Amino acid sequence: MPNYDLLKLNPYFLNDDQIKWVKDTIAGMTLREKVGQLFCLPAYTVDKDKLKEMLETYHIGNMMGRQMASPDVLEFVSFLQENSKIPMLIAANFEAGGDGLMTDGTNVGPNLQIGATGSAEYAYKQGLVCAKEGGAVGANWAFAPVIDIDMNFRNPIMGTRLFSSDAELVKECGVAYTKACQENGMAVSIKHFPGDGVDERDQHLVTSINSLSCEEWDATFGAAYKASIDAGAMTVMIGHIMQPAYTRHFIPDIKDEDIMPATLAPELLNGLLREKLGFNGMIVTDATGMAGLGCAMDRRQAVAQTIASGCDMFLFTNNLDEDYNLMLKGVEDGVITAERLEDALMRILGVKAALKLPEKKANGTLTPKKEDVLKIVGCPEFKAIEKDVADKSVTLVKNKENLLPLDVNKYKRIFLYPMADGRGFGSTDEEVANYMKEKLEARGFEVTIFTPPTGREGVQPKYQDMCDNYDLMMYVCNQATYSNKTTIRITWAQPMGSNCPVYIKAIPTMFVSFANPYHLLDVPRIPTFINAYKFKEANVEAVIDKMMGISEFKGQNPVDPFCGMWDTRL
Repeated sequence: MPNYDLLKLNPYFLNDDQIKWVKDTIAGMTLREKVGQLFCLPAYTVDKDKLKEMLETYHIGNMMGRQMASPDVLEFVSFLQENSKIPMLIAANFEAGGDGLMTDGTNVGPNLQIGATGSAEYAYKQGLVCAKEGGAVGANWAFAPVIDIDMNFRNPIMGTRLFSSDAELVKECGVAYTKACQENGMAVSIKHFPGDGVDERDQHLVTSINSLSCEEWDATFGAAYKASIDAGAMTVMIGHIMQPAYTRHFIPDIKDEDIMPATLAPELLNGLLREKLGFNGMIVTDATGMAGLGCAMDRRQAVAQTIASGCDMFLFTNNLDEDYNLMLKGVEDGVITAERLEDALMRILGVKAALKLPEKKANGTLTPKKEDVLKIVGCPEFKAIEKDVADKSVTLVKNKENLLPLDVNKYKRIFLYPMADGRGFGSTDEEVANYMKEKLEARGFEVTIFTPPTGREGVQPKYQDMCDNYDLMMYVCNQATYSNKTTIRITWAQPMGSNCPVYIKAIPTMFVSFANPYHLLDVPRIPTFINAYKFKEANVEAVIDKMMGISEFKGQNPVDPFCGMWDTRL
């Protein structure tokens, strides 16, 4: 039997009645119900027949919502909580704001934008908005904060999702977000232990590596995790990421081929996270459909082995029926011992009790009212925070020719090069170009949008004509990182890179990045460069205000935008 006295300690702080609820609930469960509590599944739409099957056939105890309109989210959450025997954890990727779940939620700013303010105060405000807007639709669990550290500018997945390459700032922001979120009734999940941002590969596609020495890890990732754990973080999300130095520390004679990602590594889950860092809360895997897990172990073994190794909850499935039965078989065969199963359930239900979900279910407040959604989601108070973050974060990386601030009369005729390769708003060149043209022309500029010439070499416009017709060349780039994309580099237009910055010696040229901060690698000699971190209205308006000298640039580089190269500083 697990030690239920652990529920009196950080991060649960349960009283005797709450601990009794945890014990009694576990004692009253069937084996199938116990196995169902180990899963957290995704939901994209309100399909009540499918949701009902998850509850009645598989007894799923936890769900993670993807982006939907807030009325749909409220309907989805209400159905789940009203039809679930045990109150559910309802999670979302609240990394940047309420828009991690609701399409009409506020995007305070991605983490790197928060880091560019230089102040953990804005991470606190970010956590506050996530908890308030998420709570307004019934969510109670944030898959955030991301306390990974940017140690490799070539990493293809983290991008603007992490706060900084400064480990101290990451630590401070993680603690601030954790406090704000949990003070407002939403559990956090600090991620992605043992830490992403070191490897240039993506755990979605391969088992990646945190290659730091034990000493280096302790001073950076370890310090960040320890600080948020001490601040009361209720859950930790585990990445499909190896940490060979610590695995070898605990298992000195281990063979290279036997080193596992943290999701399958008891020495990292128990020896490092629980014992060394003192984490007493609930451990959840990252999404188990990732190749980082699949490359490491046969899935028929791996499903149960994640729980046997020390994870408490299994995130997503490849095939619900198959994975559920693999987990059930793991319990029946003793791969997951009865004690390990009860310990996992104790920690899962402990989080639910700490969030007071049983009491809310009893008094009818587990599901919010529709009028609360209308009052909170996207409210003026939170939009004001978004604008403040935009003002404090837009970063002037280079102004080598003192081009800025722009005089609209001197630089009236702009030739605009749009570059987009992302998702959502501004995902196409046309969307970026038209939106920027509208915003710039509203300020008095004349904007011509680049279109690639047809044919092969030798069909470019006359160089002299470009010099005569335009006062400023402006690149606007929105190329965001996302899973399954192995590199974030500029792909130039045909023929022969017809949109390359070849006029920089004749026409003033500037580059604005609204996503990846590292584009100077591909445009090293562009003399004027701005990082703005996300393509959205608040940031676009802030960029133009600062370009024109209406407000000052206040952002600080949260990473090295020069990529460690000498020529990017020219």
